[in-house]
Amino acid sequence: MTARVLVVDDVLPNVKLLAAKLTREYFDVITAHNGPEALDRIQSDSPDIVLLDVMMPGMDGFEVCRAIRANPASMHIPIVMVTALSDVADRVRGLEAGADDFLTKPVNDMALFARVRSLVRLKMVMDQWRLRETTSGHFGVLERETKFNDEPVTDAHVLVVEDSQLEMDRVIDTLARDRDRVDAVSTCAEGLDLALAGGYDLVVTSITLRREDGLRFLSQLRSHETTRQLPVLLLGDEGEMSRVAKGLELGANDYLMKPIDRNELLARCRTQIRRRRYQERLRTNYERSLSMALIDPLTGAFNRRYLDAHLPRLLERAREAQKPLAMMFIDIDHFKRVNDTHGHAVGDGVLKELANRVTRHLRSVDLVVRWGGEEFVVVMPDADAASAQIVGERLRNRVAETPIAVSGHVGAIPITISAGIALTSPDQPNADEVIRQADSALYAAKNGGRNKVVLWAPDLAG
Repeated sequence: MTARVLVVDDVLPNVKLLAAKLTREYFDVITAHNGPEALDRIQSDSPDIVLLDVMMPGMDGFEVCRAIRANPASMHIPIVMVTALSDVADRVRGLEAGADDFLTKPVNDMALFARVRSLVRLKMVMDQWRLRETTSGHFGVLERETKFNDEPVTDAHVLVVEDSQLEMDRVIDTLARDRDRVDAVSTCAEGLDLALAGGYDLVVTSITLRREDGLRFLSQLRSHETTRQLPVLLLGDEGEMSRVAKGLELGANDYLMKPIDRNELLARCRTQIRRRRYQERLRTNYERSLSMALIDPLTGAFNRRYLDAHLPRLLERAREAQKPLAMMFIDIDHFKRVNDTHGHAVGDGVLKELANRVTRHLRSVDLVVRWGGEEFVVVMPDADAASAQIVGERLRNRVAETPIAVSGHVGAIPITISAGIALTSPDQPNADEVIRQADSALYAAKNGGRNKVVLWAPDLAG
C-alpha cells in the first residue's frame, strides 16, 4: 500500500529519523518543521496521514490538530501524535483534540507501521464515500452537511467481549458516562451472533481471552458483510504489541493497552463512534441522493450517466494525489449469439450474473458501470498496471471457468469476456482520453481472438 505521509517536527534529526524509517517501508514522505508550515503542506500536497509532534514553538501539536479537524478540506485526514510526552492525560488531550493515536518516543517501529497502514486504509474507504456523496449530490437532495467533529458521541450501542469480569465492569462503567448502551459477553461465539444481528456503533474486545483468540474473532467480523465496516477497539496486555500490530493488519480500528485508563478508553471510543456515525451519514446521504436515473435497473450497476459525472472527480483526485487510476472496459464475447439462440430473457440473465461476478471480485472502492448493451466499465482508484491486469485476468478466469446458470430449459451457458485496460497519468488531459484508450485496448482484445485482457499502449493509438 502506497501512501503520502507528512512528518511534522521542529527537531531536524527527529524528522530525518522518521522519514528514513518510513521511506524504507516505501511510503512517500513529505516534511514540515512547524505548525503553519504543516497546514500549508496539507493544503498543497494532500497527505494521506499526518505524524505530528506535540512540543513545537509557537503553534503546538494540539493547536495544529484542532486546525486540521476544523477545516472541511482536511478534517478526514488521520493524525498520529508522536511525542516524548508519556502521561495519560497528554494522550487523552491529544485524542480529544482530534488525533487518531498517540505514539510515545522512542517510537516502536512495529506500532508505527501498523498504525500508519491501518489509518491509510481507513482514509481510502472514507475518501471514496465522501467523493461518492459529492457526485450523487448533484442528482438529489442531501441531508444537512456536517463536519466530522460535529457528530454526536453519546447514546451509542457498544458490544464488549471480555472474559475478565473486572475489566468488563471497568469498560461498562466508563461507557456509562456517555449513556452508551452496552451488551457484554464473555465468548467470541456470543459476540459474533450479536454483532451479525446488527445495530452496533462499536465493538470493544480483548485480544487475549482465556480460552479463545480475540484476533480470530476480529477476522470473523471482517469476513462478514454486515460487520466488515464496524469499528473494533482492541484491548491488549503489555508486551502484546506484535499481536496488536497483527490486529491492525486484520482490520482493527484502534487499540488500548491494559491496565485500562478510563479517560483514554472513553476518548478512543468517542473517536470511533464519531467516525462510525460520520461514515454512516455519508452513506445515508449517498444512498438517498441516488435514484433510478443513476442505476441500471437490470444489473444493479451504475449507469453511464453516473460515470459521466463521477469519473472527472476521480481523475482530478488521482492527479492531485499523484496516484494511479485504472479503467477497464469489459465486453461479453459473442453476446448477440446468446440473444439470437436463447432469447433476450436469457441474455438479461447473463448480464445480471456477469455484473454480480464482477462486483464480487472487486474492492469496495472500485466502481462498476454498465456502459451499454453487453459492455461494462470498471474504475479502480489507486491501481497500477500490474494490479489492474491481475484483476482483469482474475475476472476473465472466473467468468470462463464457470458457465452461467439461466432459467428455463437452457441450463447453463458458457461465456467468455474480453477486457481492455487504460491507466491515467499526471498529464492525462481529460476523462474522454482514458475512455478512448480503454476502448482501444478492448478493441485489440476482441481482434486478438477474444477471451483476452489487453493493457493499452501507444502502439494501439493508430
